[in-house]
Amino acid sequence: MPNIQKHFLMSQEAKRYTITAALPYTNGPVHIGHLAGVYIPSDIYARFLRSNKKDVVFVCGSDEHGVPITISAKKEGIAPQQVVDKYHKIIGDSFQNLGISFDIYHRTSDKMHHDTASEFFKHLHNEGLFIEKVSNQYYDEKENEFLADRYITGTCPHCKSNGAYGDQCESCGTSLSATDLIDPKSALSGNKPVMKETKHWFLPLEKYETWLKEWILDGHKADWKSNVYGQCKSWLDQGLQPRAVTRDLDWGIPVPAEGAEGKVLYVWFDAPIGYISATKQWAKDAGKDWEPYWKSDDTKLVHFIGKDNIVFHCIIFPAMLKAHGDYIMPENVPANEFLNLEGDKISTSRNWAVWLHEYLEDFPGMQDVMRYVLCATAPETKDNDFTWKDFQTRNNSELVGIYGNFINRVVVLTNKYYYGAVPERSELSDYDKEVLAELKAFPAKIAKSIELYRFREALSEMMNLARLGNKYLADEEPWKLAKTDEVRTKTIMNIALQIAANLTIVSEPFIPFTADKLRTMLGLEQLSWDVAGADDLLVSGAQIEKAVLLFRKIDDAEIDAQLKKLEATKLANQVVEAQKENISFDDFSGMDIRVGTILEAEKVRKTKKLLKLTIDTGIDVRTVVSGIAEYYKPENIIGEQVSVLVNLAPRNIKGIESQGMILMSEDKDGSLGFVKPSNGTSNGSIIA
Repeated sequence: MPNIQKHFLMSQEAKRYTITAALPYTNGPVHIGHLAGVYIPSDIYARFLRSNKKDVVFVCGSDEHGVPITISAKKEGIAPQQVVDKYHKIIGDSFQNLGISFDIYHRTSDKMHHDTASEFFKHLHNEGLFIEKVSNQYYDEKENEFLADRYITGTCPHCKSNGAYGDQCESCGTSLSATDLIDPKSALSGNKPVMKETKHWFLPLEKYETWLKEWILDGHKADWKSNVYGQCKSWLDQGLQPRAVTRDLDWGIPVPAEGAEGKVLYVWFDAPIGYISATKQWAKDAGKDWEPYWKSDDTKLVHFIGKDNIVFHCIIFPAMLKAHGDYIMPENVPANEFLNLEGDKISTSRNWAVWLHEYLEDFPGMQDVMRYVLCATAPETKDNDFTWKDFQTRNNSELVGIYGNFINRVVVLTNKYYYGAVPERSELSDYDKEVLAELKAFPAKIAKSIELYRFREALSEMMNLARLGNKYLADEEPWKLAKTDEVRTKTIMNIALQIAANLTIVSEPFIPFTADKLRTMLGLEQLSWDVAGADDLLVSGAQIEKAVLLFRKIDDAEIDAQLKKLEATKLANQVVEAQKENISFDDFSGMDIRVGTILEAEKVRKTKKLLKLTIDTGIDVRTVVSGIAEYYKPENIIGEQVSVLVNLAPRNIKGIESQGMILMSEDKDGSLGFVKPSNGTSNGSIIA
């Protein structure tokens, strides 16, 4: 309890805030998954703090180093710098157009970053905090390049599937090392790599394990999100190992150490330092001192990331900062889960995504609609799904039907009855007092949710304020009362206008373009959060403008166009793989394939893809482990006839001896189907 109390007090007493948003990787544009997971939540938080007159620096930038950049450059026949320049502009412009309010959008190819990252490395190196290791690593002689595990492919030693990566087999899910692969090939040239000796510098993470356990497991159990805390605990429970901070590559920040020719800082090491270099550049441009934002105990540091970056921001980067010794630790890392698209995982390689720059072209002037929908469907506690139909419904029913409808009625009626002048308020009814009490309570409720990183909840409360205004007008019906009670009508309209004025404040973090339009209509300056909830933001007699529609309805044709675009992407992905190399007739005739029937089926524990099958092959009853669990429930395949390769050498998979392989067909959409006789056939029948 004392630790929790101390943490709470520190949070309350923060003199400044450093907010970081994960650096997008510049080998492609950003999509709605990135926005929902990182950039919209972080922007809401930053805007909210600024509205509360807090000292805030909100930093981000392009992550521009690493092997994928060099591969993209080779594919396009251009230099790596040209690749990152292209996507840095696309990403930066897209963020700006969506209203993401970074104080600086920097880049890691900038000199300021190179100098900052180099100095960071040299500090740790001079303190003797790195381990130097000489090891053998796969090397592509054609490309003259050492290969990362992900850029080595081959046959899985466990399930014998082709195309396994040097770090994992996608077919059976087994974690691998590159040296485990059968017949390894370079993903760069297709040639067989050779082993070559190389030296690298490692950060001994295990030295910081005790401190990390105290800091995270004891210090943040009460305030970090369960998904973040759980992933950190899992990593720490397994024990930490030294991690290389350098690699052999010609694109990146040269390692500032003797004997490091041809080596650069590993991208995972230099990228988070990008937050610091961005802050330094911002401070230099603004004439400020950057150091308090990273080195003062009265600064609150918050990292906004997706769940794939939890380990880097909660364990590895803090270990780097701790090793350096001069930096503060993040107070929170509110990572979100993943956003899916139309029931399928977003995939940049398959172009299965809604790209931000394309959305902005297809729906001009509708930035806030996407901001609203992605916040409303944000994957805060579990993976969530974006659909274009839901996008349409939320726009038409909520933004147009509730928020826009309330504002339009208020402004139109004020112009109709009072020529745009705010009417004076007279005696209040009990209902008026009740509505004004509710109005007063909303800002605190919204603020609490934002401070706890519950942005969906906060957005819902913001919309509830618009609902309150709508209900108040519907209940009081000033358009009817105006004929019989002018004084009462003025009071009703005054209160409705005060609700509208408050919406300019509490809406701004979520839908800033709308808030700005509404302020213009009401003739207001941008108001700070401390006056939110007040019932006198608009003084009697103040002039408002004519009504402007804040939102428009989205018709079915627009949504159909987006769905057709996705369907075209799906069809484009349905490319039949090229024929494999020819084999001899003797090789084929050596395979003994029999008809069998599945007698029993069960999931293999601690795996996502594997089923343990008991099959009657006609020869015997045997066990076969198959990676089909994502496509078939065990109970649904009992009795299915299958084709079994029975003379495949037994192999151990997750502690189970698998005696053969069942044959499956993979459709263009990735779904699997059993290869089996069209009619019931006796077990043991030979397939030839």
